[in-house]
Amino acid sequence: MDIKTAHRADVPIDWAYWNPDTDTELLCIDIHPETPDVKTFTFVSRDGKQIAFAAGQYFAFDIGAGDETETRCYSISSSPLRTNAISITVKRVAGGKVSNWLHDNLAPGAIVQASGPLGQFIRPTRPNQKYLFLSGGSGITPVMSMARELADKTLPVDVIFLHAGRTPGDLVFRNELASLATRLKGFRLYFVPEALTGETSWSGLHGRISRDLFKLIIPDLSERVIMCCGPAPFMAAARAISADLGVPPENYIEESFDAAVIDAPPPMTGEAVLAPFKVEFGKQGRTIDVTADQTVLSCAKKAGIKIPSSCSNGLCGTCKSKLVSGTVDMNHNGGIRQREIDAGFFLPCCSKPLSDLVIER
Repeated sequence: MDIKTAHRADVPIDWAYWNPDTDTELLCIDIHPETPDVKTFTFVSRDGKQIAFAAGQYFAFDIGAGDETETRCYSISSSPLRTNAISITVKRVAGGKVSNWLHDNLAPGAIVQASGPLGQFIRPTRPNQKYLFLSGGSGITPVMSMARELADKTLPVDVIFLHAGRTPGDLVFRNELASLATRLKGFRLYFVPEALTGETSWSGLHGRISRDLFKLIIPDLSERVIMCCGPAPFMAAARAISADLGVPPENYIEESFDAAVIDAPPPMTGEAVLAPFKVEFGKQGRTIDVTADQTVLSCAKKAGIKIPSSCSNGLCGTCKSKLVSGTVDMNHNGGIRQREIDAGFFLPCCSKPLSDLVIER
């Protein structure tokens, strides 16, 4: 099985531990409200197995929300040192099919299908490394897992945790982080709500992240590894500010399930143009042209064909589809299992056609 996923080196993977190649069923045991529109869902293995993962990784959940099964990726927010269970923290999203279904329908005792752990958003562990955990909105979940791991280890750290939200009331894990900052040596916490709606007595920072803000509270920013997760505009700003203030590119690490699908640039004048293959989407009754140097997903999105997607680089499995006929060149990063490939499934986001295709979509 070719799943590129990190396991904790100190935890053996055997019959007593969740096997990402074969185990798929999680049992919901608890649901806890964090803010008015955010809940934490806690799961255990249905078979009572321990679950080894690295802080920053995620699970891809297959949820029957409506007429079809939808796949969504949710980062684990719990500590990897607590292997008896995993937690995900989900924000209700306007029009969000899966997130709203979880909020409205999932209850303790329910069984869900999930694949994982997946992902490479993992904190580099270098001697005496200094970190900036930088999160916006519900993007706090993977870095919260990292913070909880450090707290569980009870070792001195050098971490600045900056979390931004819409208002003070939207700051997820606010009380827990404040408590952690009082007892974990070397852990500095900054909350940055954009507006003070509902809490006009707020005495701390507020507004949006900026170059001046970073220079004020993180004067040694260029010496830190930045672990960033949040909405795309937030991360774009963080990326630009960090580069401007001298952070080496290899020290800026981000996680996003909203990565844009990048189309190949148009050929230069005089460059040979590849003949396109016909790609048919059976359920939608659409056929498009896709050349051998384009991914199926990028062309489908450009043509307005609906295929759920998240990471767009073969990690999450959200776009998984049935390939009825034809062959593709697929270079995935762990978002699909070998038995699924053997059953005729593929990931359009990282697959280029080698022939005409018929897809069950």
